[in-house]
Amino acid sequence: MPIYVSKFGGTSLADAAQFRKVRAIVESNPARRCVVVSAPGKRSATDQKITDLLLICYDLLDKGLDMEVVYTRICERFREIVRDLSVPLDIGAILDDTRARMRKNPSRDFIASRGEYITGKIMAAYLGAVYVEPAETVFLHDDLRVKAATYQHLHTVLAEQRLTVMPGFYGINERGRVTTFSRGGSDVTGAIAARALAADVYENWTDVSGFLMADPRIVEQPRHIDELTYKELRELSYMGATVLHDEAVFPVREVGIPIEIRNTNEPAGPFTRIVAQRKQSDRVVTGIAGRKDFVLFQIEKDLMNKMIGFGRRVLQIFESYGVSIDHIPTGIDNMSVVARADNLRDKTEAILDELKRVLEPDSIEVFPDLAIIATVGIGMIHCVGFAGRLCAAVAQHGINLRVIDLGASEDNMIIGLENRHFETAIRAIYREFVT
Repeated sequence: MPIYVSKFGGTSLADAAQFRKVRAIVESNPARRCVVVSAPGKRSATDQKITDLLLICYDLLDKGLDMEVVYTRICERFREIVRDLSVPLDIGAILDDTRARMRKNPSRDFIASRGEYITGKIMAAYLGAVYVEPAETVFLHDDLRVKAATYQHLHTVLAEQRLTVMPGFYGINERGRVTTFSRGGSDVTGAIAARALAADVYENWTDVSGFLMADPRIVEQPRHIDELTYKELRELSYMGATVLHDEAVFPVREVGIPIEIRNTNEPAGPFTRIVAQRKQSDRVVTGIAGRKDFVLFQIEKDLMNKMIGFGRRVLQIFESYGVSIDHIPTGIDNMSVVARADNLRDKTEAILDELKRVLEPDSIEVFPDLAIIATVGIGMIHCVGFAGRLCAAVAQHGINLRVIDLGASEDNMIIGLENRHFETAIRAIYREFVT
């Protein structure tokens, strides 16, 4: 029999009705051997996610204030779920113990992880499954890389049980402290469990039926993506297609386990399958995604190409300020650095001064309010005229491109333009290659 690992996101666990859907899905296929859960998400647009409420608790404790009013709201959510489902679980004892441990150990990661922890306890009791604790099975380096010992140990724990439930989002670091992945990190936990169990499929259940070729808030009724590669997924996720955490592919990609993105509310509906390789279709573009609010630093200096170590010094300056770099378009006498505005925050002027002092450039300019759009598709670099068509489609709307990057990847073309042209450019590219 094949083995499935099934991760359910916060919207899939927002209330008792969603829990019932999850149980129906799990029980419909005995191949589903491990269930990974997120903390409950929003029940409505005006609701709050459990993790957000827990982080408020942390902020209050960190300031020496009482968290009880907020924690009471969290308790009410979980008590309501247990009561409505008639789960055989002493939820009061779990909530009281969690409150005491949060006050005793006001670590941000520990407190943020308690939503998944409590949800895992409830789901295990509801399904009659064995609960598996990530703090005892998911071993992480301090930089959040998964230790090799995790997979062997977790395999032993998971393989001997017919059905297990495991909280997502956290593990244990080298200092023995609970540590979390970045938000949405339950996707990563699911991938770790899938690899450990040598699963045939890693299912990621959410509130959408997989990936669309563009953001439906920008493009009206974009086409569904039936299949894409890990590499295409990585490019699209990084550039804003947030259906799946952009680091969730790594554990399963290394061993070739396919991922299926499915909709908890439409389990028999369409889904997206993510694989190592796929055949190139007639449509060269797989998807279009992007982000706003980047900043472009444009550095010019004559004979830059002959100055050994020039690029290294540029990058070291950004590194010294703790700023990660997204793109580095270059020329013979110029080098541009693109970084996210939220990473720069108030460091732009200081970095600019440092670049001038260390590099003594002929000129240096900063262009804020830059949007980056990625057009992704297998082998697009070999499609004659592709770049010309894309640039022409955007130019028809009077949009000037500040960045064009084609060549670093065979499957991706990057363009940079002003924030105000972002939506128009995405619609123009979609019309040119899809409709």
